[in-house]
This record gives sequence, structure tokens and C-alpha cells, in this order.
Amino acid sequence: MRVAVASGKGGTGKTTVATNLAALLHSRGTSVSYADCDVEEPNGHHFLKPAWQSEEPQYVTVPAIDTSSCLGESCQRCIQECRFNALIWMVHSVLVFPELCHGCGLCMYLCPEACIAEDKRRIGVLKTGRAGGIPVTSGELRIGEAMAPPLIRKALAAVQPGEVEIVDAPPGASCPVIACVQDVDFVLLVAEPTPFGLYDLQLAAKLMDKLEQPFGVIINRDGMGDEGVDRYIEESGIPLLGRVPYSRQAAEISSQGGLLVEHLPELKAAYDAVWMAICRESGRAALQSDGRFAREGPQ
Repeated sequence: MRVAVASGKGGTGKTTVATNLAALLHSRGTSVSYADCDVEEPNGHHFLKPAWQSEEPQYVTVPAIDTSSCLGESCQRCIQECRFNALIWMVHSVLVFPELCHGCGLCMYLCPEACIAEDKRRIGVLKTGRAGGIPVTSGELRIGEAMAPPLIRKALAAVQPGEVEIVDAPPGASCPVIACVQDVDFVLLVAEPTPFGLYDLQLAAKLMDKLEQPFGVIINRDGMGDEGVDRYIEESGIPLLGRVPYSRQAAEISSQGGLLVEHLPELKAAYDAVWMAICRESGRAALQSDGRFAREGPQ
């Protein structure tokens, strides 16, 4: 069971929720792994504190043009068919913009003179390790890199299988989020009860509907704002999976990199209720779709 924890904006407590869920499940004897796919600003390691066992550079394929064999202006098939404008004609030759290349290989396939070879471009690093008994995977995008999805896909492919896999998705509703959530079993949207939180929750919920992904909402820092998020959830028929109440003590623990489920029994109970609700809702979604889950209830 792969669960993505996402949010419409940063700062809602998404990583706090994801890491505490992973720690809670591990404490209950569940085989759980954690993947930090917020590759532009990964910070799950501040809470889980893994011992890193490997750190490998990651690359994507980009074209290298042999200008001596290229047919030049009389051909330009590679330029015409590139959907991402990574190739242009300039100063009597094909110019490559590697930062725009998605590594699809179409230009190499189409070239009639086979003058396009594979080169590679470094996009970041992939770290793997363990936080106690929790396998941790984390991607870290190279500074200045424009595209996060290739590294996110590599991070997801490296996740160690478990009964439950927690995926910490990037915030927002753009391509990196889609790369994270499109193949998971359930999405947990973290929202804060503020006008900004409501607006961004609406964007994220619309994205989940567009992707036809089963999802529910957890209200984090409940009690610190207004009731707009509650009204929207009720009116939209979105499953409300639980609430994590706001407290100064919880804020202090999180700011110091502590896990709430290890320090505050009342919040451990809140996260436990959230997990039970996730299992209930994901089981219903499976029964309505392709039966991916064999049974309901905690795994």
C-alpha cells in the first residue's frame, strides 16, 4: 500500500504528518518505508534522522549532436519533432538546450544519419539509509535544475518495498506532484484551517479529481484558524480523515526535529485515528476500482 502525503502549498505540516505516520506504523510493528520526494527542499531527514548508507548522483539522457554528419538545414527532423523545444537551429547547426530535454530519445530515433548520440546530465543525488527500522529514500535536486519529475521517478523506483510505503510529495499542484501521486494507492492531503489553506486545498483537490485518485484530508493545526476548510470539505463530500490539534508544545517539538507521536500521547492517538481512516477509505476506493487492496483495516 503506497500512500502519498501531499498539500496544496508548503508550510502546512505535510512532512510532519508523513514522518509521524511512518514512525507510528513502525512502532506498531508494520513494515514501513519512507520516501522524501520533495526533492527541491527535502527535510524529512530532520525528523527521522536516518543513517545514510549510500549517496549516488543521478543523471538523465540528453542528445549529443555530431555536426560533421548532420544534414543540417535540409533535415531538422529532430527540431521539428521535439515537444519540449530542447533543440533549435542556430548559426548553421543544431543547438541543444539540455535543461529542457526530457530524455525521451525521440531525436535519436528519428535522425536519418544516426548522428545523435546519448550524453548525460547530472540532475541531483539519491540518498538511501535507515532510520532505526525504517528504510528511507531521499532525492535532492541539483541547485538550478528546472525539472524535478525525473529525480522523483528515480526516488520512487528506489523505495524499498514494505507493507506500507509513505511518499512525501512536493507541495502544490504542478508536474512534480503529478509525478508523485499518479501511481500511488491513496493520497492524504494536508490542509491548514486558514483562508490560504482553503484556497490551496481546493487546487489540490481538483487535481486529485482530475487524476481520478482516491484521497482524503487531514486538518493540521486544527483550532488555529477559521471554519472555511471544514465547510468546503463537507460541501464537497471529501472524506475528512482526522484532525491534529494545534498546540504550542507540538510546535516546539516539531521545530526541534522531534516526532510528535513519540512525545505527545494525545497526538499519537490522533495520528492513529488518521491511519485507521486512511485504511477505511482506501479499502472503499479499492472495492470501487480494481481491487488493489485485499482487505480493509490497518496493515
